[in-house]
Amino acid sequence: MLKMFTTQLTGLFKKISDKEEFSFEDGARLLAQGQTIYLLGFREMKAIEFEALEGAEPLKGARILTNAEELTSADRVLLFTRTAGDQEAIDWALKLQEKDIPFVAVSTEIPDGKLAELADVHINLQLTKGLLPDDFGNRYGYPSSMAALFVYYGLKFTIDEILAEYE
Repeated sequence: MLKMFTTQLTGLFKKISDKEEFSFEDGARLLAQGQTIYLLGFREMKAIEFEALEGAEPLKGARILTNAEELTSADRVLLFTRTAGDQEAIDWALKLQEKDIPFVAVSTEIPDGKLAELADVHINLQLTKGLLPDDFGNRYGYPSSMAALFVYYGLKFTIDEILAEYE
């Protein structure tokens, strides 16, 4: 089962990389323009917050977003959630729009998922169902935080490259 999961996960990463190539670049450019990059992860996506601040290679100048009132027009926001229909994430996106704060959202696009429409740049996690089949035709193994960490690192590496050009 682990071999099948590894194969499926590798395929998911390739799909994200191939389909979201331009969004990675656009998102990194938007985030690199900010004075501070605020991160906000919902539920299991808190893993990205911890990686960005406490990981072996933290994202320079990153902070956790706790209050929209602390933001200025010089700041940028990076939101992570499981699906583009997450109402809590949509509520935050509306607050950011109201304050004219540019932001990148990372989630799986779903029908009627408004988060993708609200974001300045959206990166689709491409994770619509579990990766592994069971004996009853269902699917399990839904590695949303792993997919999000893959996207986070893709953005981080691109941001680092952009900032290195200006140093």
